[in-house]
Amino acid sequence: MNHPVFSALIPVVLLVALGYLAGRLRWIRAESSKDLSNLVFVVLTPALMFRTMSTVHVEQLDFRPLAAYFVAVLILFAATLALQGFNRRAAVLALAASFSNTVMIGIALIGLAYGQAGLVILLTLVSLHALVLLTAGTVILELAVAREAAQAQPRAIWRTVLGAVRNAVVHPVPLPILAGLLFAQTGWVLPEVVDRPLQWLGNAFGPLALLLVGVTLAGSGVGPQLRGALGVMLAKNLLMPALVAGLGLLLGLSGLPLLVMVVTAALPIGANVFLFSQRYAVAEDLVTASVIVSNAAALLTLPLVMWLAGLL
Repeated sequence: MNHPVFSALIPVVLLVALGYLAGRLRWIRAESSKDLSNLVFVVLTPALMFRTMSTVHVEQLDFRPLAAYFVAVLILFAATLALQGFNRRAAVLALAASFSNTVMIGIALIGLAYGQAGLVILLTLVSLHALVLLTAGTVILELAVAREAAQAQPRAIWRTVLGAVRNAVVHPVPLPILAGLLFAQTGWVLPEVVDRPLQWLGNAFGPLALLLVGVTLAGSGVGPQLRGALGVMLAKNLLMPALVAGLGLLLGLSGLPLLVMVVTAALPIGANVFLFSQRYAVAEDLVTASVIVSNAAALLTLPLVMWLAGLL
């Protein structure tokens, strides 16, 4: 029970289970969960993103180990869109298949398993993970929304693209990420009276997001979505780390940097994907089931990937 995999994943499972219980007992009703989801997406997420990015200095980052990771994300994302079509559902599923829970699970797991050296490598990825994936996901989702609107009411393509890009930038996720990154480059430090409330809000993000996953699951259930959720889980928990390992070896990576990237790719789906599915009102039941199945399966798939990665 003290193994780093179990000590990192069991709290996640417990929070989701508690949310499920609260939903089943109707302590939190379905209509209330929508409001709580907006609270997480519009208030807690920006606070967490801005504060995290406000200390990232671009010149200190080592980008070499990240190439294999993000190229694998690009391949998986593009393949999902190619198979599912360019629409909101495909974009959310592509995000689910490639977005790892790097903060709530990854930091604890990598720190326990590989120490400070491994944690430094992970934090380099974390500093760009949300910026790249969530911003790209937002742009694609907004383009898909604009495309659907254009089909209903035709308009010039440049207006569709411009509107999608504007909506993607003026958005609760990319905007605070970009603002935090720009703030970090000034060399300034957030005053404690500002930093502490942001820290409190950011700390509330993880538990509330996981509770909401459980509440939504109570109203939908994994059963009807099990087959689809298993497919998303296999892509995220096993295919993603396999792609990272293959690309890393092709790029000549080895040792701890490759190990950390592969294990990070094997982390279960992050709760942010669930929030995106609610925000864009698409595939909510499937994404919720996929998050649950991915986190539960990670109790088996993560130790397997960690063992195989150690042989590289």
